[in-house]
Amino acid sequence: QVRLTESGGGLVQAGGSLRLSCAASGSTATVTTIGWFRSPPGKSRELVAKIDQDGSTTYSDSLKGRFTISRDNAKNMVYLQMNNLKPEDTARYYCSADDVRGVLGFPSYWGQGTTVTVSS
Repeated sequence: QVRLTESGGGLVQAGGSLRLSCAASGSTATVTTIGWFRSPPGKSRELVAKIDQDGSTTYSDSLKGRFTISRDNAKNMVYLQMNNLKPEDTARYYCSADDVRGVLGFPSYWGQGTTVTVSS
């Protein structure tokens, strides 16, 4: 089993920045892609960004340029740097992890999430 713990959420004014962190613990040797998803109020969960073991990244087209995902494999950490935040970025942000033993392209593990609120 893999446990994902997010941190770094909070309240920020529009135009500000936040960095979210995701710490992976447990049986992390089989973890492959790690991603960030978000659930805005009243909306379904959507992909923000994901990063493979080799550092290859994928971003939501609408967020590319403002958000940056990075990964420290030695520390089992993944980060999401969010700049120029907008009120529409308000959401609960979740870390996810794929497992080599799981279904390709579908996360096997989810964190509990961290809330980001952007005021106008």
